[in-house]
Order: sequence, then C-alpha cells, then structure tokens
Amino acid sequence: MPRIESTAARLAKLGFADGARAAQLLLQAGTDWDDLLESLVAVPDPDQALVSLTRLAEREPAVLDTLRRDEHLRARLLAVLGVSAALGEHLVRHPGQVALLGEPHLGEARTELLCAVGADPDAAEPVATGENALVALRVAYRGLLMHLAARDLTGQATLAEVMAELADLAGAALEAGLAIARAEIDASDVRLAVIGMGKCGARELNYISDVDVIFVAEPREGADETKALRTATRLAQAMMRACTATTPEGSLWEVDAGLRPEGRSGPLVRTLGSHLAYYRRWAKTWEFQALLKARPVAGDLDLGAAYVEAVNDMVWSAATRERFVEDVQAMRRRVEAHVRAEGERQLKLGPGGLRDIEFAVQLLQLVHGRLDPLLRRRATLPALAALSRGGYVGRDDSRGLAEAYSFLRQVEHLLQLHRLRRTHIVPSGEADLRRLGRALGMQADPVGEFTARWRRHAMEARRLHEKLFYRPLLQAVSRLQESEARLSATAAEARLEALGYVDPAGALRHIAALTAGVSRRAAIQRTLLPVMLGWFADTPDPDAALLGFRQVSDKLGSTPWYLRLLRDETAVAARMARVLGSSRYATGLLLHAPDAITMLGSDAELAARPLESQLGEAAAAVSRHAGDPETAVAAVRALRRKELFRTAVADISGLMDIETVGTALSALTDVTLQAALDAALGKAANVTSFAVISMGRLGGMECSYASDADVMFVHSPLPGVGEKEATDAAFAVANELRRLLSLPAPDPPLTIDPDLRPEGRQGPLVRTLASYRAYYSRWSSPWESQALLRARFSAGDPELGAAFVAMIDELRYPPDGLHDDAVREIRRLKARMEAERLPRGADPGLHTKLGPGGLSDVEWVAQLLQLRYAGTQPSLRTTRTLDALRAAVAEGLLAPADEAVLAEAWRFASRIRDVLMLAKGRPGDSVPRDAGERRRIAQTLGYPPDGSEDFLDDYRRVTRRARLVVERVFYGG
Repeated sequence: MPRIESTAARLAKLGFADGARAAQLLLQAGTDWDDLLESLVAVPDPDQALVSLTRLAEREPAVLDTLRRDEHLRARLLAVLGVSAALGEHLVRHPGQVALLGEPHLGEARTELLCAVGADPDAAEPVATGENALVALRVAYRGLLMHLAARDLTGQATLAEVMAELADLAGAALEAGLAIARAEIDASDVRLAVIGMGKCGARELNYISDVDVIFVAEPREGADETKALRTATRLAQAMMRACTATTPEGSLWEVDAGLRPEGRSGPLVRTLGSHLAYYRRWAKTWEFQALLKARPVAGDLDLGAAYVEAVNDMVWSAATRERFVEDVQAMRRRVEAHVRAEGERQLKLGPGGLRDIEFAVQLLQLVHGRLDPLLRRRATLPALAALSRGGYVGRDDSRGLAEAYSFLRQVEHLLQLHRLRRTHIVPSGEADLRRLGRALGMQADPVGEFTARWRRHAMEARRLHEKLFYRPLLQAVSRLQESEARLSATAAEARLEALGYVDPAGALRHIAALTAGVSRRAAIQRTLLPVMLGWFADTPDPDAALLGFRQVSDKLGSTPWYLRLLRDETAVAARMARVLGSSRYATGLLLHAPDAITMLGSDAELAARPLESQLGEAAAAVSRHAGDPETAVAAVRALRRKELFRTAVADISGLMDIETVGTALSALTDVTLQAALDAALGKAANVTSFAVISMGRLGGMECSYASDADVMFVHSPLPGVGEKEATDAAFAVANELRRLLSLPAPDPPLTIDPDLRPEGRQGPLVRTLASYRAYYSRWSSPWESQALLRARFSAGDPELGAAFVAMIDELRYPPDGLHDDAVREIRRLKARMEAERLPRGADPGLHTKLGPGGLSDVEWVAQLLQLRYAGTQPSLRTTRTLDALRAAVAEGLLAPADEAVLAEAWRFASRIRDVLMLAKGRPGDSVPRDAGERRRIAQTLGYPPDGSEDFLDDYRRVTRRARLVVERVFYGG
C-alpha cells in the first residue's frame, strides 16, 4: 500500500491529475513504464492517454515495445490518445491500425475507402462487393481520420490542410457510400452527381459535422427521365443511409440535403435544368449564399462541374437582387435568436463565433465578387485574404478575423476529437479546459490562458463582424447595376447624367483621377466611389460633391486614417457626402481644416461647444504666440474655421435649429473678438481699459454665416493716465483689432463694422464712457435708441461693458415709453427704408431681409414693442427678436397667433439666408429666381428634388401672412 501511495504522489507530481488512479493502472499493467512516463505527461490529458494506452497494451502487448522503438509513432499515438478518448476506443477495438501512425502518409482517401468496401477505384462507377461494407467503411474511415488527427496534433499539418483533407475524406466516404448504394440498386439509366455544400464544399470541414449535399441527376441517353429520377432518388437515399446508419462501429455523420431547392419539401433529386429553372425564378437570397460553397465531391464529377458552372453566374449576381443585404442580415439575426442559454459558450453561433466571421466574409464576397473575380473563393480564410488584398477589408481587420477564425476552428476540432461528437460548446469543467489549453500549447496556466484567449478572440471577432456585416455601405453597393459599379467609360456619362450630374464628363475625370492605379488607396476608392456617387446624387449639387470629395481626397489621400475612416465608418462617409453636395461654404472650410472630417461620425461631436471651452482654447492660442499678434490671431482664426465647420455640418444635418445656429455663430464671434483683442492690446492694457459692444445681429445673438461684426468701442483711462494718451492708445487698439482680423487668410473673413457708433463714420472710432453718455443725452435720435436695443457686452473689460450697458438702458428702455411723435417717426423711417434700401432690380416679394413679411418687418415689430413698453415691462429687455416677441405675448401686448406667424416668417427667412451662404459660399438675401439654383436651395432646406415650387409657394404664403400682421401691429392698420 505504501508503495502505491508513493507512486501516486510521484505521478501526481509528474502531471497526472489523479495520481492514485494512474498508479493503480500501472500496477495492473504489470510492466515497467518509467521510460514512457515522460512522453505521457507531455500530452494534453495524461490521465486519459494512460487509460487508453493500458487498455490497448492489454489487447496488444507488443504495442509498448513498438512505442519504445519508434519515437515518431510514439509521438503521434500519444498525441491522439491525449486528446481523443473516442479514437483511443477505436484503437482498442482495432489495434492493428496503430501501425498506420508509423506511416508518414497514407494512400488517397477515395482509393482507400473504395477498396475497403470492395469497389474498384478505377471503375467509372464503382460498386461495392465486400461483406459488411458499412462496418468496413467506418473502420477504414476512422483509421484515415486518426492518421490525420495525429499529424494535426503533432503540428505536421496546418489548419488549412487539416480542413481540406477532412473535406476530401468526407467526399471519399460519400463516394464509397454511393458504391454501396449501387450494389443495392441498378442505376444504369441515370447519372448522379453529389454536390458538396457548406464546409464540405468549401474544403474547410471539421472533424464531426453534418455533410451538406445537393443531388443532381440526368438520364442517360435514351432513358426515360421520370424513371431515371426515381432511380436516382433511391440511389441518393441509399447513399445517405450508408453514411448515417448505425452499426457496431457506429455511424459516420448525418448527410443533410436540406439546402436543395424547396428544402425538405422539394424533391431530393432534380435534373440540372430543373435546378436552374428553380434558381432563376424562385430561389431566395440564402440559397445563393449557400451556393457560393458548391463543389462536386462524388458521383458523376462532369455533371457536378456542369452544375457548379451553371449556378455560378447566378451566385455572383445575387447581390443585385432587391433586398439582398437586408435578407442576409435578417437571416443572421434569426440564427442568433436560436442560440439558447449556452450561447455565450457557443463557438459557432455565439457572439463573436464562427458564424459571425463566415457570414461577414460571405456577404462581402457576394457584394463585391460579381465585379472582382479574385474574391470568388469557397473557403473563408482564402476569401478573407483576397478581400484584404483587394482593399475591401482593412489589413488589421482581416488579420484579426483570420486569427480569431483560426483559433476558434482549432478549438472546435479539439472539442470534437474528444468524443468524436458534433459539438460547438466550450465546456466549463476545469479538466476539459485544461486539456484544451495544453493541446494549444499553453503550459503555465492552461485553464486561465485558454479562457482569456478564447474570450479575447470572440470579442474581437464580434467587434469586427459588427463593423463589416452590418455596414450600410453594402446596402448601397449591392443595389448598383454592374455598369455603374464598373464605372465603364461607355455608359458612365449617361448614367451620371441620369443621376443628376450636370457635367458628367467632368465627373468622369474626377472619378478617373481618384481610382487610377493599383495602389491600396485607389483600391479603396474603387470600393467607396460606387456608393458615394449614389450618395452624391441624392444631394442638391452632385457635381460640387464629387469635386469636393476629390479635393479633400487629394489633400488627405496619403494620410493613413482618411480612407480607412470612410470605408469603415459609414456615418462619416454618408455625412461627408451630404455636406459636400449641400454646401460649398462647408466644403471650403473642410479643405482648409481637413482633419475636421473626424467629427462627422458622431452627433455629439457636432454639438456646439461650451463658450468657456472655446474662450480657453482661444486664450491658450494667443498665449502660445505672445509678442506675435499676427501669428496669434491666425491661430485663433484657424480655431474659428473649425468651429464654423462644426456648426455648418450640424445645421445641414438638422441637428441645430435656426436659433441655436445664430447663438453658436454669435458666441464664436465673441470668442474671436476677445482673443483678437487680447493680441491687439499689448502695452495699451496699462493705459486704458477697453470693451467691445456688439450691435445688430451679433448683439441679438442672431448671426448668420455671412454676418459682419457690428460693434462699438468704448474705453476708460486707467487712474493717473491722461485722457488724450488713453484715447490715442484705445484708437490704436481698435485699428489693430480690425487689421488683425482683416489679414488675408483661408477662413471666411470677419469684418468689423463700427458704423452704428454715434455720428456714424463721421464720429470718433472710440469714445470714453463719459463721451457716449454726453452724446446720447444731447444728440441721440430715435433710430439710435432703436439700434441700442441690440447692444450687449461682447469682449474686453467686463466691468466697463456692464457700465456701458447700464448707461444706455434708460435711453433704449424709456421709462415713459414713446410719445406718439416718436412712434410716427419710426414708422416713417421704416417706410422710407423699404422704398430706398431695396437693391435695384430685386423682387420685393423674394427679398428675405427687406421684402414684405421678411426679417426687417418682424424685427421692427419687436423693437417698437420694446421701445414702447420695456421701460415698465422688464421681460421685454432682451437683445433677441424672438425672445422679445415671446415676452410681448406673455405681457399681453401681442396675440399668440400673431407671434406664431411672425416667428415662423423670421425663422424661415433667416434659414433661407443661411442656406444661401452655405450652398453658394457667398451671401445672398433673395430667394433665387433661377430654377436650378432655387431647386438646390430648396433641397438643402429639406424639400424633395422636385419641391422647388412648393418652397416658393411656402415662402410667399408665410411672408404674406406675416405682412398682414405687420400692417396691423406695426403700422396700426
């Protein structure tokens, strides 16, 4: 007993999980095993290997001597026994097959298996003649399987070789099964081909799997077709039984013909013509996806080859079918839904499993393979490599998927080898996990290492799969006609013109420039362009979109992340297409800040940034270039350019309404003024305090893309500084500020307009607070009080700005309101402005600013209400037009219905002005008369391509209603 215990401890220390049981087995074996223990403990499961080997030695004692003599055979046999309990059982029943493991290579599988059932491998249609052919087939099959497993487990065969040989072995078994069937059935009147589908067809089979097949038959010359098909059906059924029937040696695997036309409801066997008729008329998307793997594997190989050749054209044009991508994605979701509780441990169907990778690769193949024959590969890994070489999948993505797929297939093989059962479930038991980890070369912590690596690969596969499989780019690509996707010279101009390109010849030149060459960049462009051309065509100006895309691509095309971002992130590519085709203004900004493209993928990135963040970033830019005002302001203007792009894209994308756009643009102008002022102040900061007071639309936080910065400058001498010295310094600061912001630069200009100051252009550019107070108390006219309704502090000294605003409050919010004479004066001024300021030749009904019911009408209504009532109603004290109208409603000064009409007109007119600037890249105040230009503006506003006249009718209706309110509320009519 002590001896057994001592041996048990030694064996446990060597690596046996159950040392006592191992010691008992060795004791019962009765021979010295010490020279074999080192080899035994090196295998994935030493305990299992010892059990199988002691049983084998009991059955065939000479096997131990054979192992000692033949190191090569010993390595193979112990590797098999250490992984596969089932193959160990097989060898115990058939110890003579141990010798097979000593052979470097065995004969061709088809020959071996046909000989096993007594059929002539050289015969055109071999017929089995041996007794107990079913048993003989299984024994011979497992001998070949064992030999392949031994080479697999000892690293003498690659994963690709193992999968291909397993498929060939299955094909050979089907051929032997057919030979057995011919022994039962006279099939002289028919030719029968067996088409391998799925993994068998793709030559990527696993150790135990259903073998998917389709049967094709043709009557021999002179034979009756109906009778021949009946014979072929019986022959196919007999062949399936030969593989699936249970015998003392078990069965091989299930033969599944469910992928045939009409599935299990359809006939088991059809003629080639019947197959093709079905596929042309009735086939569903999943059937074409399945046919991608089709390969003749047994029977009449010439007939099988004819079948594959005939269906190939349909396979590679399947992506042009309506709803192709949606169908495949829906099928993938249904498969996922069937995964039960063990889904997380499912190698095949679980998240990040084999099916994820296979579906992604197949979909990409079918979408792009119709135009790129190099993608027409049956097996997953070669197809994935071809997709990567063609630029359809990123190199890193391809590498990640290939590594994950290879790892998962290796694990699948190890799982199935253990019991020779069809399984895809990763076990949870420690002993099983230990065996898997050690089989994969993990020695230190096989359980922990295996679990971590499995989960990492599954997670990575799932992440990549979601990016590839559900990528909406494929939906667009899959619907393009071949002529479009090929961009052929003969049809391209007509096709582009039909899509809405005004200059198809120019468009073709851009396309040629983008796709020329054999570089990876050109390959990715060839993938993107068929999609983006369609997206461009959906925009108001496809030609401008394509030109902009070429210009941006020329600037960024050599940057590694640019094309990869567009290919892999659909939201970025789609939004970029929309922006380029809607806004020359935004395109110009992007060309000078191309890295801003990264913000297109996220709505959150397009939200207006907090004012504090913008002020901090601008101040930091000025600080970095202290002592160099021009460089400092250039840096600030570059920040402004990026923020203008952010706002423009959010506007075009419908993420900001017109009030939010106005606020964002006005805040950005404030930030720019503050930063430029910081750069301009210099030594003047020690002489006088300085503030910028915003006026007009800037003061009202209602800036448009084309707005100037209407401002006034105020200063206050610092203690001990003379007024003349302070005024001279302030004048220099104001002029330096204007100069810095007017220097030539790629960004849209920010013109400083100080003309609303006292005495206009004739008055001093800068005044002290006391000078402003003196002027307004003595000389102010009603229009100046009205202009001051928009005044607010914008930049500079906040205390000085607040003092200025407090000083003008009494003027713009008169405590006693307006006298009748003042009201009449304002009305006369408004009428004169309508008559005199409208540009020559302009249609008043289409002028958004000065036309009836336009911006001026609405703003004067709000301002008159403020001048009359804000002195006693503080809620009216706002610089914003719509806020003033809302306050007037709250105070009972304006009917809610009138406010709604006026606000609608103001928003509509403001939106049109913004879109005119966005679309054309230059300011405009009138609805375009040109039908083509008006169509583009209408489409940018959200109208359909044929909605130009609806847009015009809507504008006339809205402004007409607003004018009626103005006549009544403003003029008192």
